[in-house]
Amino acid sequence: MQLPPYSLLVTIPHSGEKLPPQATWLKGLPEEILMCDVDRYVDFLYEPSLQKLHLPYAKTEWHRYAGDLNRIPEDVDAGSVEGNSNPAGMHRRGFLWAITTYNHKLMKGPVSAKTHQELVELIYEPFHASVRKLYENYESAGRKKVFHIDAHSMPSVGTKEHRDPGERRAEIVVSDCHGKSCDPRFRDLVIAAYAIAGFKVGFNWPYFGGRVSEHYGQPSKNHHAIQVEMNRDLYMDEVTKKLKPAEAQKIQAKIEVALNYICQNLPNIQN
Repeated sequence: MQLPPYSLLVTIPHSGEKLPPQATWLKGLPEEILMCDVDRYVDFLYEPSLQKLHLPYAKTEWHRYAGDLNRIPEDVDAGSVEGNSNPAGMHRRGFLWAITTYNHKLMKGPVSAKTHQELVELIYEPFHASVRKLYENYESAGRKKVFHIDAHSMPSVGTKEHRDPGERRAEIVVSDCHGKSCDPRFRDLVIAAYAIAGFKVGFNWPYFGGRVSEHYGQPSKNHHAIQVEMNRDLYMDEVTKKLKPAEAQKIQAKIEVALNYICQNLPNIQN
């Protein structure tokens, strides 16, 4: 793949919907529960722009309840993995989800350590190997800095399981791990880009950043990662989980404006 002139990559870790055979506890769940916390359609919304701008990206086919890529494998507890040293309830929505953000119970009991390891090898390791490869490709090309957008979606209103229960959220929430995951100039550029595209943008509330931005965002190594959450109400029916085609097309156009703006202005902070 020919690299673009700007060192930008995108990850979409939560749009997958495929259930691995090991995740027997998820089989047969109704769609409105199974899709509660999936970033459904985020890949559909971003990919036209990513392909048009020739931006490298990584996504997964696997469902986040069976292996959340914005966590680490150690984010489990005795309630999700047999014999784990973390007390039950410590990671209810960790690498393995035991309960949804709408308080639907997913796991009746912990799975074996063997099953956990199989899911790590099936879901976690390949995705993160592909992300590391994207960084390596830029660095091998002599790029001094690499910039990374981790793309997600969020409910339009916080649930009782969130930090902001009952609060109506912004259309876009940008998070930088409290200033630790990227150059503030990249943060400001991303915020400006989505605002210029026509979105109402919030910052570091109710999300601060996840394991992806935390792990890959290492400014001391010239790696700058930021999390971008998009309000689901903009493009889908949050009850039925179905796409609103006309609205989705508008969002795709706005995303293209935002990413194009970022790409055009990255050279100002590239060196």
